[in-house]
Amino acid sequence: MRLRVEFTTEPFDLDEAPPHALAARDVLQAAGLDAVDVGPFGNTAEGDVDTVLAAVDRMLRTSLRAGATRVSLQVNVVGGAGEADK
Repeated sequence: MRLRVEFTTEPFDLDEAPPHALAARDVLQAAGLDAVDVGPFGNTAEGDVDTVLAAVDRMLRTSLRAGATRVSLQVNVVGGAGEADK
């Protein structure tokens, strides 16, 4: 099964990336995911189920420790019908 995770960390700072956003970015970039897109208002990553779930766990713990007060998260199964069963 493949997953796509989309998330944002708060509070926002439009002048420079806050420490919690940098920490989340670093976790994603080091996680060995197939696709990572980090932006100022949202981030996405894709990979196999185990890699994505492990990265989400690390990202949540790391960004909260770095000062995030809120993390909005969405996880989707990617692929055709029946992919969730694999």
